[in-house]
Amino acid sequence: MQEINNDKQHLIVDRLGRRFRNLRLSLTAACNYACTYCVPDGKRLQAAAYELSGEEIVRATRLLIDTAGIDKVRITGGEPLLSPKFPATLQGIMDLGLSDVSLTTNAQLLPRYAESIIDSGMRRINVSLDTLDRERFREIARSGDLNTVLHGIELMQAGGLAVKINMVPMKHVNDDQILPLLEYSLERNIELRFIELMNMGHLQASPSYGREFFSMEEILDRIASRYTFSRTDAPFDSTAVRYDIAGKGVFGVIANESEPFCRNCTRLRLSSNGALYGCLSSARSSNIRELLALPDDQAKAALHEVLLGALADKQSENFQGEVTVMKFIGG
Repeated sequence: MQEINNDKQHLIVDRLGRRFRNLRLSLTAACNYACTYCVPDGKRLQAAAYELSGEEIVRATRLLIDTAGIDKVRITGGEPLLSPKFPATLQGIMDLGLSDVSLTTNAQLLPRYAESIIDSGMRRINVSLDTLDRERFREIARSGDLNTVLHGIELMQAGGLAVKINMVPMKHVNDDQILPLLEYSLERNIELRFIELMNMGHLQASPSYGREFFSMEEILDRIASRYTFSRTDAPFDSTAVRYDIAGKGVFGVIANESEPFCRNCTRLRLSSNGALYGCLSSARSSNIRELLALPDDQAKAALHEVLLGALADKQSENFQGEVTVMKFIGG
């Protein structure tokens, strides 16, 4: 582990040259879905005990900008739009002058918050959507309404935001939706991201992971049955491998098993109750709630030590899986 000077900051860098640049910020652990790959029993997730206030979240973000050099934030959950502090927290984050602020949502509440999101100046969002079939939608999400999601996407695009869709293809569950969702996305200038099913949470002990896992090779074979595509550029720390369909658009595959992205990962995650995680493959965390009450200089010194441990938790090569689940700490 080493430090590099960057104007006002002493940035922590590990032996692979990685540092934290991207913050995943969970507003709440609560979710209005109960997706089959996220929870085993169909019960919706509830808010965590003692979740951070909006003011604490904004201060934590500012401290991480100053201490870690964070320049990108994605607001996540749970489902972030369930949190009553969403509008004020969003504006507080937008006021910090970051290079990029985005949102990951299941879009069920997007129509309600469309005006706030558009007026905030946010430029892009990610929508989780696994099927265009209404019955299948209810079977996977175990809640919600597909038409509402599609309407929310329309509102975001009409407001000038770039939209990406995240799909988790599962064998014999929704793999037949790969081409319909890709066609839908290409027609609307939306970048679709296919995410390999992740071996974490309840899936680690479940035979359904092996039955339902749909690999990057299988995804690409399915797409190749209709389209010709070629690999294209992606940001150096992107989790997605991107492909271009000439004259039509781009799609990506986040292949945590088939083509791991750990070597270039720059992500840091803050849970809704103040736990800071350096890696999805590790359940280790440090709760920073108490240091948020300290004066800036003391808070930054304490946070520096926390960040050293968080960066050391990162895997060097492959995602290993954990009992920790992204539903708690942000995707």
